[in-house]
This record gives sequence, structure tokens and C-alpha cells, in this order.
Amino acid sequence: MDKKTLKRLLDEETELVFDRFTDEDAWTVGSWMVRQARERGLPVTIDIERNGHKLFHYSFDGASENNAHWAAAKAAVVRRFGHSSWYVGGTIRNQEDAKLLPLEKFAPHGGAFPLTIRNVGMVGHVAVSGLTSAEDHAFAVEALRMLKDVQGSRPRASDKE
Repeated sequence: MDKKTLKRLLDEETELVFDRFTDEDAWTVGSWMVRQARERGLPVTIDIERNGHKLFHYSFDGASENNAHWAAAKAAVVRRFGHSSWYVGGTIRNQEDAKLLPLEKFAPHGGAFPLTIRNVGMVGHVAVSGLTSAEDHAFAVEALRMLKDVQGSRPRASDKE
């Protein structure tokens, strides 16, 4: 992967930092992804976790048990390295580096993106499996950008007081 693409992937991680990520936010992201995948005919598995707690999971007809495994293995990359699975995959330069990530547990391919809270750090992930690495990654990023837009217009509980 070239340096320009790696920089773009890191820029996405900087852009997609949230002030909060609640159970309701997980529902907003996950249900939006389901609607979009249904409209686009995407046979994907979607997985959202925060602090090890699975908040959302959905697999479409056409997705397989293998997709659930890949989503989990991509998420393991995010947990271990704190970066998107596609970024990590793009930094692997040789077979020796690749051996550090046993494929039965880790999938350094596009589709898992860190959930990061400002002044807290990474708290979870959104993972997608079923498309190409680039498409899985882009779908996760698109969903998180949608959430940024929604949160920007949604009043916080403290604003209602």
C-alpha cells in the first residue's frame, strides 16, 4: 500500500473521533448499515462492540459463518493495534511481519474500524465482512461519518437541562 493511502487511512481515524458512543449510537450505526446494505444488495455481516460488549450484530442472507469469523478476526486486529484493519494490513511489508498475525485469529484486511472517544481512546470497533477489503472499509467509514453528522445535530442530554 502506498504512503498516500496509508496517510488517508490515518486521517480517517483522526476525523472519526467521537465525543461519545452509546448503545443508542450503536443502534443508529448498525440499523443504518442494515438499511443501506439491504438497498444496495450487499451480503455482509456487521458487528459493533464497545469495551468487549457486543452491541449490534447482523448477517444477511448470502453472508456465511465465514464472514462472521472474518469480522471477528478483523476486529482482533483493531483491538491489538488500535488502527483500522486495512491500515494494519497496508503496513505489513513482508512474510515475517505477516507471521506475527496468525490468520486463524487476525485478518489484516479492510473492514474493521476503531471506535475512538475523545479524551478516552479506543473503546471498540465497527466491523464489516462480505465485500472486498476496500469496500468493507469504505462501508464502515461511511457509517461512522453518518453518525458524526447525526451527533452534530443531536442535542446531548446535558444540553436539555
